[in-house]
Amino acid sequence: MTDADGWPVIESETEYETGWYDGGYDLVEQPDGSEKRYYWAELPPAVVIVAPTDEGILFVEQYRPTTGSTHLELPAGIVEDGESYTGAAARELEEETGFRPSSTALIQEYAVATGVLRHDRAVVYADGLEPGERELDSNEFLEVRTVPVAEALDRARADPANDASISALLLASEDGFL
Repeated sequence: MTDADGWPVIESETEYETGWYDGGYDLVEQPDGSEKRYYWAELPPAVVIVAPTDEGILFVEQYRPTTGSTHLELPAGIVEDGESYTGAAARELEEETGFRPSSTALIQEYAVATGVLRHDRAVVYADGLEPGERELDSNEFLEVRTVPVAEALDRARADPANDASISALLLASEDGFL
């Protein structure tokens, strides 16, 4: 077996499956002939949503047990099987914030932390928000916050910051959505 760029994969092993992500390694032959294990975690695709209201950008505030801290983040979630990024964005935004967008636009799709993750993420702009039906997952305990557009990036960069919110706001701004 050879990967897309020609490095022979000698062995590919999934060492654990968690229901949230899988983890394992590929033993590959490097260009100099040596062999090395490259460890990975594989996660389903996810979407981050930039959603403006008259008052500002919608954020959610939630405690993250993995970091032991409360984060102010853009709404985000997993793309379900057969779902597009924009469809997932509309669903996740309504579930987490109670707002349903009348339109969505895919800003960017990209690979995350390619040195260790097999994980794609997209940033979606959601506009024309209307009241919808909020329906949090059993592990979601979050509060909806609105941050003025002019303050959104600074708030996203404040400790504890996260990559998804920062990159999504930068991309939305660069592409003229904000």
